[in-house]
Amino acid sequence: MELTKKVEKPVDLIIEQLKNWLKTGQLKPGDRLLSERKLAELFSASRSHVREAIKKLEFYGILKTLPQSGTFVAALDISALEGLISDAMHIETYDFYSLAETRLLLEISAIKLCCERRTNEDLKLIETRLRLCSEKINAGEPAVEEDLNFHRQIATASKNQVLKSMMLIITPDLMTNYKKFWVCDNSRVQNSSITTLEHELMFEYIRKQDSKAAEAIMKQHLAGVMDFASKQNIQNIVIN
Repeated sequence: MELTKKVEKPVDLIIEQLKNWLKTGQLKPGDRLLSERKLAELFSASRSHVREAIKKLEFYGILKTLPQSGTFVAALDISALEGLISDAMHIETYDFYSLAETRLLLEISAIKLCCERRTNEDLKLIETRLRLCSEKINAGEPAVEEDLNFHRQIATASKNQVLKSMMLIITPDLMTNYKKFWVCDNSRVQNSSITTLEHELMFEYIRKQDSKAAEAIMKQHLAGVMDFASKQNIQNIVIN
């Protein structure tokens, strides 16, 4: 029987090439990485794939981007860097339950810090995202992106760049799974009026800087998704 060769993803090919550069000494710990445009040209890849590869390596601490300075390779031993890169490449997808659980932990921390640190300008931006999401929901249209944008704005207002970055990293996989499992379909996990009300309450608690009430409503808001993800996880365990 002929085995089908696994087709590698563009992002993995880029990461593999960067790993080879480390092996051959073309790239060393502490070195500054070429720009996204130059890397895209060298690897014959799109800038979006290069950006995704960089984000993935940043998540594992292999690369670090400094504002107005560029992206640098971590100052670690070569063997440690190669091991981290191998780990990053082996994790291709995340199960829905792990994503939902991670989101819950991040969101609770984000809204707590948001209540404590938000500015009046943050309030305006959060409210704008809230209105855009509500309009889509009230019109009976899918609002996956608008919903996540609202939550990401809360993370931004937390003033914790690591927390914000982690939210950005898991968002693409969250969106894929939400659409796959119809998480935002009103007949499944969420009811549109309840979702809108909970969003409104989040905004109100953030405005009042009531972190305890904000954390509580966030837990309530994500409880349905967690329950649904838990059932999917159990089904996968039984099937496998």
